[in-house]
Amino acid sequence: MTLLILAYLGGILTIVSPCILPVLPFVFSRAGQSFSRSVLPMLAGMVLMFALVATLAAVGGSWVVQANQYGRWLALALVAVFGATLLFPKLAERLTHPLVSLGNRLTQSAQGDDTAAGESKGTGPGASFLLGIATGLLWAPCAGPILGLVLTGAALQGASVGTTLLLVAYAAGAATSLALALLVGGRVFATMKRSLGAGEWIRRVLGGLMLAGVGAIALGLDTGVLAQVSTASTGGIEQRLVDQLGARRNANGTDSGSAPQAPQADANNAMVRTAANEPAPLPVEGQLPSLDGAVQWLNSPPLTAQALRGKVVLVDFWTYSCINCLRTLPYVKAWAQKYRDQGLVVIGVHAPEFAFERDINNVKKAVNDLGVDYPVAIDNNYAIWRGFNNQYWPAHYFVDAQGRVRYHHFGEGNYAESERVIQQLLREAGAKQVADSIADVKAAGVQQAPDMSDVRSPETYVGYERAENFTSPGGAVKDAVSDYRAPTSPSLNNWGLAGRWNVGPEQATATQAGARIVYRFHARDLHLVLGPDANGKPVRFRVAVDGQAPGNAHGTDAAADGTGTVTSQRLYQLVRQTGDVQDRTFTIEFLDPGASAYAFTFG
Repeated sequence: MTLLILAYLGGILTIVSPCILPVLPFVFSRAGQSFSRSVLPMLAGMVLMFALVATLAAVGGSWVVQANQYGRWLALALVAVFGATLLFPKLAERLTHPLVSLGNRLTQSAQGDDTAAGESKGTGPGASFLLGIATGLLWAPCAGPILGLVLTGAALQGASVGTTLLLVAYAAGAATSLALALLVGGRVFATMKRSLGAGEWIRRVLGGLMLAGVGAIALGLDTGVLAQVSTASTGGIEQRLVDQLGARRNANGTDSGSAPQAPQADANNAMVRTAANEPAPLPVEGQLPSLDGAVQWLNSPPLTAQALRGKVVLVDFWTYSCINCLRTLPYVKAWAQKYRDQGLVVIGVHAPEFAFERDINNVKKAVNDLGVDYPVAIDNNYAIWRGFNNQYWPAHYFVDAQGRVRYHHFGEGNYAESERVIQQLLREAGAKQVADSIADVKAAGVQQAPDMSDVRSPETYVGYERAENFTSPGGAVKDAVSDYRAPTSPSLNNWGLAGRWNVGPEQATATQAGARIVYRFHARDLHLVLGPDANGKPVRFRVAVDGQAPGNAHGTDAAADGTGTVTSQRLYQLVRQTGDVQDRTFTIEFLDPGASAYAFTFG
């Protein structure tokens, strides 16, 4: 409702835009005539045609985004053109000439009807409605920056009924201001003309901001911004506030907090048993939100909430370099296989954290390598994420056969309880012979459950946007190649770089062979998200623990002598200790230039 009100107010303000100038003569030509037979039909026709033209533009933009990953770039190009028309009025005139010409022809037709009707009888509602349609065509192509923001959101996030309602509200606001102008008369018209100069500058500034936004999205900066400003972020002041409230972005089984807009029910208490040892009814937490907005689906054609009626659905929000997501994956896969024939549909919603996770080919490879065979929605624009008001990786939402969310769990752990929920919802749906047993999951490698009781090191980002505890002398030099020295005796959870590095917002890239990262940590496992050089060429590395080859403490992606190779953009397990967990100093040296390091995680 708030958005509709804002769109309506934005439409009212359209009257100060220079683009409204071509419309004014047709509007004021109705001054003095019957409001119900002349003015009102004309305004109704204008609103209808404006909403129709703008909705078609939104749907078209949304379609190219969803067609494939290259459609996103085409949509950005369309948005850039729209921003340029706001910035350069002459360009808008050329691009909108066909619609203006059509509007002029309709106007002449309407005026001809007026003449035929005779001035003594006034203008008929049909002719006025036709004139309103013509006015809508004249106005729609350049109605202003608020329209641009609505169309931009529709193109990049998906057109919907809500988008159409926003457009109608915007048009109704403009019609309201024009109707008031008719009632008040010439003084308002004179005031509008004086305001056009300021309106032109406002229009150009917003056009420039739209172009800047397109540039930011094209460069992948929007991913970093989302991580910075969303409630899912782990960096900066916001994360400290979240930590104080007991919540984590990458939630785990012992430290997951309820999101401010999460379902009302207490997930950890939902399965209270009755005296008869039967599970208590699960509360209704809301309806399954729309699954529209995914840029592509893997392992399945696009699924809709309506088509899933009659099925029990598990929606799993994940991203393939998230260690917490990887450790829950064996359980999700086991449930998908065990209960598929009894009516369970598992949907993995892949919502990226890093820019490389937006690459559909990377996601396809990860899905194949991880053995995920259930449907995966690639949610690069966070449309499904926002529909659920989600704030966590991983997050599981359990939906009954009537399309109602009945249970949720954030992070790792509580697997037996989650499986009991699946069994209960399947029985409610009428499934026969639902097993009472709990899946026996044997995870290995990075997917093995962590020893969180002895983890004292937090997730640590290497890029400067969210980096903490960086102790190389002189600090980080942003977006430039620089020489670094590693801290000589780092304290626990302090880290630094050595050699030549280019530190960017998301990652640091080694620009010479021999570049190193040093980290003082306390945990059984150490993981690092890495990528090869910009051309995909593999990069060799060697890791050490307290200055020695890891031996039996090597992870699955490093040999006992510490050597390994970065072949793709993903999470690498570099250390898994078998003995007592103590403070250790980890070092990774890249034997070739070009490797990028993104984030440390521990377990």
